[in-house]
Amino acid sequence: MSRILSLLLACLWLPFAAHALAGAGAAWPAAPSQALLGDEPAFLPVERAYVVTPELVGERLLLRWRIADGYYLYREKMRFALGSAAGTEPVPLELPPGEPYEDAFLGHTEVYRGTLDIALAPDARATLLEVKSQGCADAGLCYPPRTQRFRIDRAAGSVAEIAAPPRRPATSAAPAPVPEDAGGGLLWMLVLAALGGMILNLMPCVFPVLSLKVLAVAAKGGAPGGKALHGGLYGAGVVTSFVTIAALLLALRGAGEAIGWGFHLQSPPFVAALVYLFVAMGLGLSGLSNLGSGLMGRGDALTRNSGYVGSFFTGVLATVVASPCTAPFMGSALGWAMTQDTARALTVFAALGAGMAAPFVALTLSPALLARLPRPGPWMDGFKQVLAFPLYAAAVWLLWVLGNQSGVNAMAAIAGGCVLLALALWCLERAKLARRALLPRALAALAAAAALAVLAAPVMDARDAGQAVTTQDGWEPYRPQRFEELRSRGEPVFINVTADWCITCLANERFALSSAAVREAFANAGIVYLKGDWTNSDPVLTRLLQAHGRSGVPLYLYYPPGDGAEARILPQLLTPTIVLEALGPA
Repeated sequence: MSRILSLLLACLWLPFAAHALAGAGAAWPAAPSQALLGDEPAFLPVERAYVVTPELVGERLLLRWRIADGYYLYREKMRFALGSAAGTEPVPLELPPGEPYEDAFLGHTEVYRGTLDIALAPDARATLLEVKSQGCADAGLCYPPRTQRFRIDRAAGSVAEIAAPPRRPATSAAPAPVPEDAGGGLLWMLVLAALGGMILNLMPCVFPVLSLKVLAVAAKGGAPGGKALHGGLYGAGVVTSFVTIAALLLALRGAGEAIGWGFHLQSPPFVAALVYLFVAMGLGLSGLSNLGSGLMGRGDALTRNSGYVGSFFTGVLATVVASPCTAPFMGSALGWAMTQDTARALTVFAALGAGMAAPFVALTLSPALLARLPRPGPWMDGFKQVLAFPLYAAAVWLLWVLGNQSGVNAMAAIAGGCVLLALALWCLERAKLARRALLPRALAALAAAAALAVLAAPVMDARDAGQAVTTQDGWEPYRPQRFEELRSRGEPVFINVTADWCITCLANERFALSSAAVREAFANAGIVYLKGDWTNSDPVLTRLLQAHGRSGVPLYLYYPPGDGAEARILPQLLTPTIVLEALGPA
């Protein structure tokens, strides 16, 4: 499944159907709804259709469901997790058999009707229960997946439902608090998203794409209106791609998946596909083939209409190559967006795309700015070749990420795939010069097919998330139990949620968290440094991010000494001074 998802994401042309995806047995009615016929039945609110009463009975936690007549719950959609506000872990449980049911989307499945009793045996330290379920009505309505959270109080012998998802109160070291009102909050997040999108243009993966497109449009003749149209179509490609990714993300989260921004980079085949893309683009810029220039500026070498199409797909390509990057301001905006309704969330993602496209669009709208660009000439060939090296560097970095995800064998397999890809491109170039082009084209097709086959090889499977983290350099792997143990003793804790594919995370660790001053401060204050590795999918870390209003990494939390001390959330861009100031008197 992860491989299929990765290939679809690499193409970035997924069906724009968030509602349908969220309704894999959830949003589409099992039978034609009477509402479509103008006679809508009165459906119960989900809280009354499925009433669950938790109760502590000795050492066990008993959950009793009372399901209204004409309603049912899916057995296979039920999930349970135990832990604390710092994070929960899934509870493996053999559920009682249900009533056989033939569902239009799930096929042969089982459902619960009437009453349902489930007993759990929570750890004595567990203070939070998370229950996921999904149900439908026989009359034709299916409810979205539902997540309920309950606070376990053993001292009082009670279990009470938490009205909203738990979020620790936090004092932030970052400036500019977010307005609480819905309208003001949305406006502020749109500004942050747009700023983050603009900064994405400076990333080493995106800059070569943007530079070549700018020079190509500047060199192209024609009326200013034509260049403005190039800019508009490029912007449309960027915004459409971001909104498409957001729709997929929202749909998967609505279906109960614990994912956040950057989830596609947790799939080794997708990371490997990006390695291929960067290598192919770099080889094109180096002169081996016209693939690189074809991807980034092909529209400017074709006819007028094809050139406009090329501008749109250059925007799509820019979004693809920007996917490994996280810019400042993005984390707060996207984290807020993932807690809102679909319309607000998609608006924030659209603002992110608009911000990324804004510099190029502004350039195409201003003849004065275009006139300031260097005149086209032979120097452009040398400049184009220089731009290949950031892409090669990005490919090497992604190979390292892949090695951490799936092991050195996967890294070697994709490196071999890059050789096959280079062979395929070389054969295609030879075919242009050969009198009989059939043989080199056939060799190119075989080499390309072999390279693509590596993406589906078993060696590409992600390793278990727990294997990717080892204790070293003064930090420990983040585990909710370890965190609770430390906080129960009042010890200061610093949590770093990171990922190998996050450039911002790696830069912060290298230049701020690994600095001598910060290491010394941690040691002097007795701060325990916990690191959560989100390189591969980890539901525990995803919930930790969500609990603090983030949809992706990095996330930095500092808990001062004292059992009840609140967390301080640090900014996404760190310096040693920022970290030391967040530690305060410690």
